[in-house]
Amino acid sequence: MPTGPGTASTASTLPLVLIVEDDLATRAFYRDVLALYELRTVEAHNGHQAFNNAGDEPPNLVLTDLAVPGLDGFELCRALKHSLQLRDIPILAVTGHSAYLDDPDRLRQAGIDQVLTKPCPPELLVQEVWRLLRVTAPASSRSR
Repeated sequence: MPTGPGTASTASTLPLVLIVEDDLATRAFYRDVLALYELRTVEAHNGHQAFNNAGDEPPNLVLTDLAVPGLDGFELCRALKHSLQLRDIPILAVTGHSAYLDDPDRLRQAGIDQVLTKPCPPELLVQEVWRLLRVTAPASSRSR
């Protein structure tokens, strides 16, 4: 049986990214870009759904918009960081609100590891995802 990228035997070992984005087209864009770089994804359209999804199958990284309905991105990040099971998951925020960048204390207090502004070039998005995954991955899995 063949093994390699995309096969069932390796799919579950690929890093899992939880995408939290209320805009369907943007969510699909992130999913498609990350899939090109052999990253599995699970999606949520709001913070409540994202927190539930993270508890069901903890992702290796959370990619979130900060302005999502219900539990917003800041509240979601704080909730993740207060969970014993989820607190070590790196968080990459992507936002169209550049004013959020003017308040680094708020970002840090929410537990956000990195922020990118929209529109975000796909290469930069992937670069930051892999950088954050490498920082938190066990040494044996830092091959990328």
